[in-house]
Amino acid sequence: MVKKQDRLYSRAIFLGYRRGISLQNTNQGLLRVEGVKTKTDAKWYLGKRVAYVYRGKTANKEKGLTKHRSIQGKVIAVHGDNGVVRAKFHHNLPGQAVGKLVRVMLYPFRPSN
Repeated sequence: MVKKQDRLYSRAIFLGYRRGISLQNTNQGLLRVEGVKTKTDAKWYLGKRVAYVYRGKTANKEKGLTKHRSIQGKVIAVHGDNGVVRAKFHHNLPGQAVGKLVRVMLYPFRPSN
């Protein structure tokens, strides 16, 4: 019997940048969180931390760092009625990240009243 691993994050897909008809705002990204279908479900993720984890080309062995790197961010708002959320990242996500997985951490926890 295989034991199911528990994760401290939910998976999400980076859909693209927040945009209008002619301009796109690359400082905010749209994320579809796995299992979230409604606006009320998406509100639970407000304030949660987001991490885009990728592999760099080289590792810095002198500092003891690996090839794995990440860009951190935070969920700031709900986008529409279908459960998509907006996230703001410390450094803008690259265009290669569109369609890739992003981790939405399950902290900080805000208990509901």
